[in-house]
Parts: sequence; structure tokens; C-alpha cells
Amino acid sequence: MNIPNILTLARIAFIPLLVVFFYLPFVWSMPLAAGLFALAAVTDWLDGYLARRWDQATPFGAFLDPVADKLMVVVALALLIERFDSMWLTLPALVIIGREIVISALREWMAEMGKRGSVAVSWLGKVKTTLQMIALLLLLAFVPGTQLAVVGVATLYVAAILTLWSMVLYLRSAWPHLSRSM
Repeated sequence: MNIPNILTLARIAFIPLLVVFFYLPFVWSMPLAAGLFALAAVTDWLDGYLARRWDQATPFGAFLDPVADKLMVVVALALLIERFDSMWLTLPALVIIGREIVISALREWMAEMGKRGSVAVSWLGKVKTTLQMIALLLLLAFVPGTQLAVVGVATLYVAAILTLWSMVLYLRSAWPHLSRSM
């Protein structure tokens, strides 16, 4: 157990807190939930940075880090789907969730074939993740219909488009391996 892995585990521990903060019946509950989400996003960057900098990357961390990220994002999206109760937020949220499932399954399958490098995280995935985090932070912090919530929805659409684009790129790079196994 090292500091990067502890930070990743902390991100998972934040998930039930995010849900509790989200549903608290106080005007400050939304900024509190957004603040916790922002802290989780910072720990996501920090655990990877420290693992590389201190040469503390572990197989456990390599497994758990993307799981923690996906859990935090999916829970936040599920909460926001309920809060906004709108097709306009639900559509990009479901695109993002669906892509995460497809790419996770693809990475697992490619790893079993010894070709995990074919579906490694790309720069596009990092941009998509950054936009996703910004959108979720705005959507958690601000009431639906406010100007910053609208900016959050627009940013989520950009993240969803990048999500689809990166999925196509991942599937294209994996296609030679996928098509051989048909």
C-alpha cells in the first residue's frame, strides 16, 4: 500500500459521501457535493502523478485507478440525470456511461489477448476526461437552468462527442484483433 493507492481508495470512499452530500436538504449541499467531486478529480490527477514520479506504480493501482474514476463519474452522472430530469442531460450522460462500459470490456478482452497496448489511454481520452470533470463540477455546483449549469450541459455535450470519437479510435485500433477472432 502506497500513497497513490491510498488516494485512489479515498476516491472510492468519496462516492457514498457524494451521494449523501447531494441529497442533503440544505442550500449548500450542491456546492459541497461539487467540492467533493473536485477533490476527487484532483486526487485522480495526483495519484497518477505521484505513482510515476515516485516510481510507485503497482498492478493494483493500474487496476483500481480507472475503476475509481468510472465509478465516480457514473454515480455523478446518475445523480445529475435525476436532478435535471431532462432528455438534454440524459442523452450525453448515457453516451458517456455506455462508452465507458464498451471500452472497459474492450480493454479487458484485449488484455486477455496480450494486446492491451492497442487500447491504451490516448491524449484524446485525457481531453475528454478533463472536459467531463469540468462539466460534472459545474452541473453538481449549480442549479439547473442557471447560466453556469447551461455551460455545464454544453461542456458535457462536447465531452460526449469526444467520448464517441475516442471510442471509434479505440475500436478502429482494436479491429484487426477483433476481426481475426470472429
